[in-house]
Amino acid sequence: MNLNVILFSQMPPMAVLATVLTAIDEGIGALNDIVWGPLMLALLFGTHIFLTFRLRFIQRFIPLGIRISMKKDTGTGDVSQAGALATALAATVGTGNIVGVATAVGLGGPGAVLWMWLTGVFGIATKYAEALLSIRYREIDENGNIVGGPMFVLEKGLKMRWAGVLFAVLTVIASFGIGNMVQAHSISDLLHDNAGVSPFITGAVLAILTALVILGGLRRIAGVCEALVPLMAVIYMAATVLLLIMGWQTLPATIQLIFESAFSGQAAVGGFLGAGLREAIRFGIARGLFSNESGMGSAPIVAAAAKTRNPVRQALVSSTGTFWDTVVICALTGLVLVNTGVWQSGQKGAPLTAMAFEQLGPVGPIVLTICLLLFVFSTIIGWSYYGERALEYLAGVKSLIPFRIIWVAVVFLGAVTEMHVVWNFADTANALMAIPNLLALLLLSGVVVKETRRWLWSGNIDEEDPELKG
Repeated sequence: MNLNVILFSQMPPMAVLATVLTAIDEGIGALNDIVWGPLMLALLFGTHIFLTFRLRFIQRFIPLGIRISMKKDTGTGDVSQAGALATALAATVGTGNIVGVATAVGLGGPGAVLWMWLTGVFGIATKYAEALLSIRYREIDENGNIVGGPMFVLEKGLKMRWAGVLFAVLTVIASFGIGNMVQAHSISDLLHDNAGVSPFITGAVLAILTALVILGGLRRIAGVCEALVPLMAVIYMAATVLLLIMGWQTLPATIQLIFESAFSGQAAVGGFLGAGLREAIRFGIARGLFSNESGMGSAPIVAAAAKTRNPVRQALVSSTGTFWDTVVICALTGLVLVNTGVWQSGQKGAPLTAMAFEQLGPVGPIVLTICLLLFVFSTIIGWSYYGERALEYLAGVKSLIPFRIIWVAVVFLGAVTEMHVVWNFADTANALMAIPNLLALLLLSGVVVKETRRWLWSGNIDEEDPELKG
């Protein structure tokens, strides 16, 4: 509809708003199809594979990274390694694991589960590399806080200040999508469907709780995340494992279906319209990035503030986030959705996952609601730090308080915004944010190899790096 017709018509205000949102959604959807086209998928997955081979399958050091994450480091920084990992996990272990996987399966079929899983396996190398570079090029701001991230890597490592500014701008935009509106809407949608709770009530409560945490800065955010992340992960994983045990007889056939569909697509079955190979790959990789954020450059922002003796130690710890998020938790969700058969219902998002959890009886929807609430809240507060640091890079520390106020307001807005608009916005912002970060990783891969050889391959992983700022 023509904009003048919309603005000067006699339509009720809410109808005008709905029409405008529909037009915006269609525009974002068209842009989404472009940015998530073959070139983007090749760049993302190609970077994962390239770094995996160049770093000699750094994935084999995941057990070492897990052990390091459980110990206190003697290095300098603003938060502990465990706190940095918990904050990063809080930002990644969110609706991507519940709603994102369900959306991928609903749109891409069972094969999308394998592509999500492979994105996580190979993405471990990318998460390691981006964390290492962000620690290597971190610095101290005017308040004495340690700051870092791809924007500093682009500026200091590649001497491309303009690219750093571009990444920071995209990060601020993406933070309001992936880290804010999508999260708030997911729990709002679930509570409305399951308990009839008004989205306005959900939005108001979430906004108040968010304000109470983020006004305390990184240390309070990390403290809350360290308490929430283990609890929510254990509850959710226990529920999914129980569902798989209940359906163990069909599990082998489910795994076979996932592998076959990943390379051939899936014909229409039941309420499922059918998805081709392109859809399985696209939605699997896109939702994989949404879930683990490997290559997007978000998690390195908090990794840069961690107490660490050398860049490699925290890089290994940071890479375990992708392992837990996608290789374990997303895989469990995907297996449950396919094994229970709910993927054929035609549903997508949270309602699809809710259908699977209903097989646990009356307690199932309650467990899912609790898990999603914890996931949503932790992601919102974790991503607030990413957006905050990106905006500080652009406008200085004076911008932090206004950002926090706007962030809380958008939490409420996200809870009452239609889901399709929110998801398209988040997908587009994610892809645009990833592009400059992935290019930096490719161009500075030699630095990553050099640092890895110096501290890991040479056996010096426990030594102090005198050059490390902080």
